[in-house]
Amino acid sequence: MSMLARLIPRDEQFFDLFDQLTAHLTQTARMLAALFDDPQHVADHVRAIKAVEHKADVLTSTINQRIDKSFVTPIDREDIHMLASRLDDVIDLLDGTSRRFEMLHINVVKAPARQLAQVLIHASEHIQTGVSSIRQPKLVSEQATHIKKLEEEADAIYHEAVGALFAGHPDPLDVLKWKEMYDTLERATDSCMGVAQVLQSISLKNA
Repeated sequence: MSMLARLIPRDEQFFDLFDQLTAHLTQTARMLAALFDDPQHVADHVRAIKAVEHKADVLTSTINQRIDKSFVTPIDREDIHMLASRLDDVIDLLDGTSRRFEMLHINVVKAPARQLAQVLIHASEHIQTGVSSIRQPKLVSEQATHIKKLEEEADAIYHEAVGALFAGHPDPLDVLKWKEMYDTLERATDSCMGVAQVLQSISLKNA
């Protein structure tokens, strides 16, 4: 690091912004689970989730603008951008899941969807802990291990749920709707693992 860079304080505000972004993530995951528990009021839930997703978009934009304005960042600029983008991606997928649910006019929620929503809540909570511990590689690694186990649990739920859709003489429309829902939920759990991998990489670099 140059003498000038040592004299100029690093912009530590990024950590607060990331904590806010992960709080939005956890909130969105919980709101999706609430939607699955209360499908009769789908429009209200979708609108509420969209509002949080919009806040996350604004926050991600703020983080990216701050990268350009900060002379010295606490971690690499590329890593800040990557982590913000990955977190925003998960929130977008959760928002997309709620909108698909409304679009497909689903009235009765299947048990595996509720299970996957709970997995997403737990994964988002581990992401939140991991991000707040970003300068402690051991803690971050522990959270990544938890998220990996949750992703594997989600895969098992997904495979069993999709298999059950095609068993016997299913209603083709029901199969179509729920295959779409399960695919979207699985993409969201996969993207949580993507966040964990970025987080581990950043943490090790900055240990």
